Amino acid sequence: MRFLVLGVDLLALGVLVLAARAAPTPGQWVTAAWLAAAALPHLHASHVIERRRRDRAGAPYVDLCSVWIFAGVIVLPLVLELVLVAVIYAHRWVLVNRFDAVRPPHRTVYTAATLALAAAAAAAVLQSSGVHQHLAGGARPGWADLAAVVAAAAVQWAVNTGLVGTVIAWTVTVEHPRRLIGSASDNLLEVSQLALGVFVALALLWWPPAALLMIIPTFALHQCVQLDQLKLAARTDQRTGLLNAIAWHEQAEHALERTRGRIGVLMIDLDWFKRINDTHGHPVGDDVLAEVATVLTRTVRRGDTVGRYGGEEFAVLLPDVDEAEVRAIAERIRLRIRGLRITAPTGEAVTLSATIGAALDPAEPGAGLDEMIRAADDALYAGKKAGRDRVAVAGW
Repeated sequence: MRFLVLGVDLLALGVLVLAARAAPTPGQWVTAAWLAAAALPHLHASHVIERRRRDRAGAPYVDLCSVWIFAGVIVLPLVLELVLVAVIYAHRWVLVNRFDAVRPPHRTVYTAATLALAAAAAAAVLQSSGVHQHLAGGARPGWADLAAVVAAAAVQWAVNTGLVGTVIAWTVTVEHPRRLIGSASDNLLEVSQLALGVFVALALLWWPPAALLMIIPTFALHQCVQLDQLKLAARTDQRTGLLNAIAWHEQAEHALERTRGRIGVLMIDLDWFKRINDTHGHPVGDDVLAEVATVLTRTVRRGDTVGRYGGEEFAVLLPDVDEAEVRAIAERIRLRIRGLRITAPTGEAVTLSATIGAALDPAEPGAGLDEMIRAADDALYAGKKAGRDRVAVAGW
């Protein structure tokens, strides 16, 4: 991985050296100054939003800098575009990353280098298609220009995502390869930034002071990111990352409406969990809950709904199953929880087991979600009385 990071950094530096051979005109310097005058105030003001959002959600830092970077791709010569990227990330380092122990300087340099290469690739698309010359000459853009701009945006996204995703794949265990390219929400946000960047570029070409007005919609977009995070936080259990009880119940109700087969519910309770907290402390108990949540999400099928129901109890909705499948999934979960190896700070091993109550809806329709939860709970308590560390299935 070190060779990849160093190679990307050196390649970005090489591109900058080559681009510097063409000196910008005074007019291009003025355009760059207008762009920086719009970008830096937005980035500085958005830091207030990000500080609040990250304190609540612990989410990655978001600055929406692609708005300004892609605008630069369209209107600036490559050397000034690369300087803009450097200025933006120097500003980000001074404001944020130097206080963040998990983001050492080389990570900031690599992020800036990936964006620099992505911007250079996008600029190459516009240069080869003649859009740069067309717009610089004051001509009215047409459909061919729009197609080239869309292609450049796609190239910028692909290069940046590819380089970042490669490093993530080498350094972090990812359950599904699709996560390397980000969620649908992440990509929609990126596309929105690129689209706003086009309008910033048009303002810079024909009425530069209007670029300052784009701070307002960009700031509003940033507020929407915060609202999205707040909605997610309201549905998510902070200790495990699973759905909380209310969100699980709502999502399970929707799943019940969609499914055509039989439905299973699992209620999973960790055995002697209070003893773990009393013996090893609540931080170890929190680690146990997080590990169990990981086991659940990796053991159930795609389309199953997993949530933390409260305390040391978890819930799983299993659509389109029969009794044999419910028993098999529940037993697999029980064995994997029992197989967890967690060590307390003292070096002592934390033993863990779980009792699981299962309920399958009757062959005759009529039982709702609440009735199934009660049946699974009754089976769970029967399993506790029978000695714990077992699967008990409700008999309707």
